[in-house]
Amino acid sequence: QVQLVESGGGLVQAGGSLRLSCAASGSISSINVMGWYRQAPGKQRELVASITKGSRINYADSVKGRFTISRDNVKNTVYLQMNSLIPEDTAVYHCAAFTIATTAWGQGTQVTVSS
Repeated sequence: QVQLVESGGGLVQAGGSLRLSCAASGSISSINVMGWYRQAPGKQRELVASITKGSRINYADSVKGRFTISRDNVKNTVYLQMNSLIPEDTAVYHCAAFTIATTAWGQGTQVTVSS
């Protein structure tokens, strides 16, 4: 099994930055993809960014050029660096780890961007 612990959310003004962290433990070698999702009130959950075991990266169009997903294999941690934040980025952010058979989710961290 994989366990995920998220941190780094908070309140920031528009134009500011935050870095979210997702620390993985357990069966880390079984993870094929890790991603960051977000869900805002009244909206469906959407994929923000993902990184595969082979380091292939994808971003939602709405965050390209502003967000960066990265991985530290020593710390078993995936990061989401969020720059130039806008109020539309306000959401609960969850990280997820995908194996062949399972999906693990972090507990979620709130990101609020004020105008």
